[in-house]
Amino acid sequence: MFVYNVKISSGKLFKLIFILIFIIALIITGFSIYKTFFNSTNTVDMEDVYTIPSTNYTNVLKAVSDDIDTYVGQKISFSGYVYRVYDLQQDEFVLARDMVVNTDFTTLVVGFLCHCDDSVNLQDGTWVNIVGEIKKGYYHGDIPIIDISFIEETAKPQDSYVYPPDDFYIPTSSLLYNNLY
Repeated sequence: MFVYNVKISSGKLFKLIFILIFIIALIITGFSIYKTFFNSTNTVDMEDVYTIPSTNYTNVLKAVSDDIDTYVGQKISFSGYVYRVYDLQQDEFVLARDMVVNTDFTTLVVGFLCHCDDSVNLQDGTWVNIVGEIKKGYYHGDIPIIDISFIEETAKPQDSYVYPPDDFYIPTSSLLYNNLY
């Protein structure tokens, strides 16, 4: 049997605790600096953002397209796949969904035109979640354009198809989250 006797004076104990606290503070400071300056993950305050569900996707698309000026500045969040046509800019794409138009399951591509500086790296057909602000833009006429502030890749959802807008849907407010529930 071995017995080891450790004798630590109060001065040495204080220095040891002080050094440990100093090292922990350095680690926390370094982590904070890394997250602030080097982490590419954007954070978004979701309080003023309306999330568009699949069940209401085409209703929102129609309402915003029919009355762009009313919705300019509204922040929205939704998912879709990246879809490009030949005459879009490099930093533009349509965040699309396939809309079922008849009982034979024929579909059309529908969606919002989006602007995002980081979109060059996204392949066509990639599913993404976005958060952005509705702006008024021009593409063969006045259209809403989503200026993306946050984008991340995601898996294709089970409810990936959308259906034509309802005939009875009538927007009554300029704020999406007040009139689409």
